[in-house]
Amino acid sequence: MELKYVDAHCHLQFDDYDADSDALIARMREESVAGIVVGVDLESSKKALALAEKHEHLYASVGLHPNSVAGEIFNIEEYRKLAENPKVIAIGECGLDYYRPAEVNEEVKRKQREALLAHIELAAELDKPLIIHCRPSKGTPRKIPEDEASRGKMDTYQDLIQILTEAKITYPNVRGAVHFFVGGIAEAQELIALGFTVSFTAVITFARDYDAVIKSVPLTSILSETDAPYVAPEGRRRKRNDPLAVVEVVSKIAEIRGENLDTVRAALLANARLVFGLPVC
Repeated sequence: MELKYVDAHCHLQFDDYDADSDALIARMREESVAGIVVGVDLESSKKALALAEKHEHLYASVGLHPNSVAGEIFNIEEYRKLAENPKVIAIGECGLDYYRPAEVNEEVKRKQREALLAHIELAAELDKPLIIHCRPSKGTPRKIPEDEASRGKMDTYQDLIQILTEAKITYPNVRGAVHFFVGGIAEAQELIALGFTVSFTAVITFARDYDAVIKSVPLTSILSETDAPYVAPEGRRRKRNDPLAVVEVVSKIAEIRGENLDTVRAALLANARLVFGLPVC
């Protein structure tokens, strides 16, 4: 299969695709789209790996979403068994979320932080990248003044950057992708300096809040994703999304940056191969 696009974050194992997953995955192959199927708990991580083992152009990431830590303890031994499979190319979706929990208190933050640190430990041990979820609390503005005197940092990104900075001391090989990036230019720059890429979804096809970051960060630090079944592109909003929409995401990134589409497509493909160690084919 000649690869042209990589959807760096999708959830093809979810029930949303029960009726047509085989046909959709076949279309991905026809259109030269590979997908990284991301787990959000142990069961969905097992399903992600099962799909990846069945299809050459699918890969898996295994992890416990920060909003799942209330119902599941991160069992590092169970996740290690999955992650040792060569089709598992990343650890996650893990991270911090101060938006969805009904109440964000110190206990919630403690559980999320402990789970994130366990993912970091496992990723470092296996020398695999992380896929990180980071969502700021309600009321955090998307557009933040970029002058240091007035801007202030988004809360989850501030905490994430601190955690990763400290982790790099013990685990210098920690690296990965911050998925569905919604931070500002400064947050992106700090994460890139720590060895992470920032990834954008089809939300950029209808919202202009991300243009400044997309224009400012190095092309070598950007990934494209869909987060399917969520966030369908303009024209399909409020409908189920799918990994084929990554083609529209890449096109929009090129448009926003004012750069040649083929150049951007090739660069994002190279970025995904580098971050996740995907084979050249």
